[in-house]
Amino acid sequence: MTWVPTGLRARLVITFLLVAVTASAMVAGLGYQIIRRGMLDRAERAAVADVRETLSRITLPIGASDVVWPSDTTVTDQDLGEVVQALEAPERTVIVTYGDHRNSNAGARFTMADVPDQLRWQAARRLVYQRAVLRDHPWLIVATQIQRATRDNVLRPTGLTAYVFVPLSDEETVLFRLRTALAQAGGITLVLALTLALLSARRVLLPVRRLGAAARALGAGELHVRLPVRGRDELAELTATFNETAAALEDSVSELRTLESMSRRFVADVSHELRTPLTAMTAVTDMLSEDAEDLPDDAGEAVRIVVREIDRLRVLVEHLIEISRFDAGAATLRRETVDVGDTLADCLEVRGWADRVKLTVPVGLTFSLDARRFDVIVANLVGNALNHGAPPVVVGARVAVGGEHHGALEVSVRDHGSGIPEQVLPHVFDRFYKAGTERARSVGSGLGLAIAKANAELHGGSIKAERCDPGTLFRVWIPKP
Repeated sequence: MTWVPTGLRARLVITFLLVAVTASAMVAGLGYQIIRRGMLDRAERAAVADVRETLSRITLPIGASDVVWPSDTTVTDQDLGEVVQALEAPERTVIVTYGDHRNSNAGARFTMADVPDQLRWQAARRLVYQRAVLRDHPWLIVATQIQRATRDNVLRPTGLTAYVFVPLSDEETVLFRLRTALAQAGGITLVLALTLALLSARRVLLPVRRLGAAARALGAGELHVRLPVRGRDELAELTATFNETAAALEDSVSELRTLESMSRRFVADVSHELRTPLTAMTAVTDMLSEDAEDLPDDAGEAVRIVVREIDRLRVLVEHLIEISRFDAGAATLRRETVDVGDTLADCLEVRGWADRVKLTVPVGLTFSLDARRFDVIVANLVGNALNHGAPPVVVGARVAVGGEHHGALEVSVRDHGSGIPEQVLPHVFDRFYKAGTERARSVGSGLGLAIAKANAELHGGSIKAERCDPGTLFRVWIPKP
């Protein structure tokens, strides 16, 4: 699996290092090649010049006339040895040939078998030289046929061919040291490049980090956050754009909050204004409901419809008033230690649900909570299960063990209906939310679950809805004080 850097810092550092390493490697490689070529060329020129000069000083022996050692002249090993001795130098190997005769200096490391065939053929025509690696070391082979000027200053071949093996070990040592120095310099360059890359990446990414921190603060609700604009580059332009966006967002949110505050204040005022006439209307409808049985069928049905709608309106107004208290921050918590089983039983009994709900609570389970608000939570959850679920409806309570809710009071309400659709679950605790248009006129204000959630959170707890098979499960956790 290939590792791919994902962070911007890593990418910047790696890019910087690649550029630095590539550039330094190219410069070092090019410099090394230039120096190597210059050194070897200088060594070649020096060796060739030395051979030429030495050969020009040689006095050819024995009966030399116009042409040295013509075909009828006898050449001895001593004659060849004198030429070898003239060309000899420390660490050199010198081989001189004349026809089938061979002679070399003492301690010679090489023979004619080490001379390339092409070099032999070319040496018969002119002075040639070639670098070769022999016995794992570099050597320069200089080969030439020895010529001598006649009395008429005409160069004539003598029939002698000299092969001089010049060592290049000194140049190789210098080049090895140069390679070592370049490698060490490359390592130092890499460290310096890494340091510069980290510093440069930090300098480049610092505004990006500031933008990221400011964006997170903005997302957390700190709409006043702004960043100083430094410079005139792209990051400065991005910072200025962020500040403009944050300012526009702050203005929009401030306007929305003002409108929301006004609407909540309006709802609270209307709810309180409706409460007094609704109280009077409820008293009248109570009297009418007592006489509904004695009225004609149409009149009695009309009275019952009015009673139901006024009761729905009363519940809606009470819910609106309750929500307005939470919005205004006026909701308070009054904890007391209660018997959870008795409290749940009373909640069901008062509303006439005792026969329709199965209650499973350990005997003697007590907990510290606000009894009135706990009653509101349970009533809303059970009422929702009875109105929109299917029997049996089961209410349970226990002290949670383990997990994030360890030690908290856990109350569960489950029905066995068709269940809440998955796409609806995230919205069930929203205000006035009803799943589907068919529930627009259903029983309930659309605020019950929102009020249950608000009361649970006032206790420092939480509430969750889950889809079961079959039905829906609501769970409430109320932590210890």
